[in-house]
Amino acid sequence: MALTQREQQEIGAANASGRAPVVFVHGLWLLAGSWKPWRDLFEKRGYATLAPDWPNDPASVEEARAHPEAVAGQSISKVTDHFAEVIGQLHQKPVVIGHSTGGLITQILAGRGLAVGAVAIDPGPFRGVLPLPFSSLKVASVGLRDPRNRRRGVPLTYEQFRYGFANAVPEEEAKVLYERESVPASGMALFQMAFANLNPRTEARVDTRRRDRGPLLVVSGARDHTVPWKIAHATYGRYKHNPNPTSFVEMPGRCHSLTIDHGWQEVADTVLRFLDENAVRH
Repeated sequence: MALTQREQQEIGAANASGRAPVVFVHGLWLLAGSWKPWRDLFEKRGYATLAPDWPNDPASVEEARAHPEAVAGQSISKVTDHFAEVIGQLHQKPVVIGHSTGGLITQILAGRGLAVGAVAIDPGPFRGVLPLPFSSLKVASVGLRDPRNRRRGVPLTYEQFRYGFANAVPEEEAKVLYERESVPASGMALFQMAFANLNPRTEARVDTRRRDRGPLLVVSGARDHTVPWKIAHATYGRYKHNPNPTSFVEMPGRCHSLTIDHGWQEVADTVLRFLDENAVRH
């Protein structure tokens, strides 16, 4: 799919800056704009940032809610290939940072050798990641309970968002986050992750042994219902045979909204320290 004008402008600005680029990958039920505070911080730290859309993402939360069908065909491969196209137009190999399903896509991109370093925050599961905690199944059931949702955009009610994203923040903040950020998500991508271990041809597959992958950090929110510690740590464990630096950090008291709630900068600072310690900018 063709790159949007905004994406082309961000690529041009990153290349013109000469700075090390960072590509942010959002996950299900969010849009690229959810990364704005992170982008501002990383720009201040000397990086050039990009936050591409998923193919066919509406331009705003309001538009996304009005047209859930727009995201219905977003498969993992389609999204990953779109981000690979963005990266292919950069003059420097980027750091890639993703949250949730974006964390899975980040790992696929790193497994293709497209990242100088990668950070997967509460990453969605891929083939070989076996734990299936009850809370994760409960969140996924929002889409999986109706097979027709595979071809639909699946929204969250506030109660579902509160359980799956914002269970560890105050009620008032959870309501603000829901109104500001929550949009319908691709049922197809949700089904692909859920059944990755049952489908030998799944698109939810990562090359965990890639030798030119670069350093990888897996971040886990200790109170995450959508991607609990067991899934995040099992993801980390899949890299035990990779010679590149691989780290795991658990954020105490944090839930799936850890990239967008009041404590986002604590997570971002953790990521920045990892990048500095591993000299991925160079």
